[in-house]
Amino acid sequence: MSDIAAPHELMDRLYRRQRHIYDFTRKYYLLGRDRLIRRLDPPAGSRVLEIGCGTARNLIVAARAHPDVRFFGIDISSEMLETARRLVEREGLSTDIRLARADATTFDPAPLFGVPGFSRIFISYSLSMMPGWQAVLARALGWLAPGGELHVVDFGGQERLPAWFGFGLRHWLGLFHVTPRDELENTLALLGLRAGAVTLVERPFRGYAQYAICRRLAG
Repeated sequence: MSDIAAPHELMDRLYRRQRHIYDFTRKYYLLGRDRLIRRLDPPAGSRVLEIGCGTARNLIVAARAHPDVRFFGIDISSEMLETARRLVEREGLSTDIRLARADATTFDPAPLFGVPGFSRIFISYSLSMMPGWQAVLARALGWLAPGGELHVVDFGGQERLPAWFGFGLRHWLGLFHVTPRDELENTLALLGLRAGAVTLVERPFRGYAQYAICRRLAG
C-alpha cells in the first residue's frame, strides 16, 4: 500500500486543527483576496463559484456585497467544509451560499448543485496547493458561461522583493504543501485561447501576488 496520502486525506490532515484559526492567521499574508472580491462585479441574478472555498470566508464577504447573486463553493477537505457550513449558518447566509465537497479537477455543477455553469468563478490562494492545478483551470473555464470571468489570486514570483524574502517565503510555504505557480500566466493564457477567452495578469504588492482574470468571449 502506498504511503502517499490522497489529496483529500492530506488536506483533512493539514486543516483538522488549523481550520479553527485559519482566517485569523491568513489575513496577514493572503494579500489581494478582497481586491479580487471587489472586482468580481457579478451581474444581478447570476451564479458565482469559489473553487477551494476553505472556511467560506471569501464567499461570506462576497455574498454580503452582492445579495442578489447566488454563491457556491467547493472544497476537497471535509474538515474545512465543516467549518464553512457552520460559519455560513452563523451569518444567516445558508440560502445564499451552497457548499459541496468535490475534486476541483473533475467537478460537475449539475449533480453537485443542479446548475449548468457560472458567470464568475474564482480561486483564491488554493491553486498553489492543488497538484493538478492546470486541470483545475481547464475545468473552471469549461463551466464558465459566455461573457463570464475566471479570477485567480495566488502567490507570485516576488520579482520586485529582496531575494532573501522570496527564498524564505518559498521555503516556509513548502512546509504547508504550497507551491507558487510560476507558470500561471502562460498556462492560463493558452487554456484561455482554447476556450475562447482572453487573459490579463497583474503582479501586485511588488510581485508578492499574481492576479489573473480570464474573460470568456460572449456568444
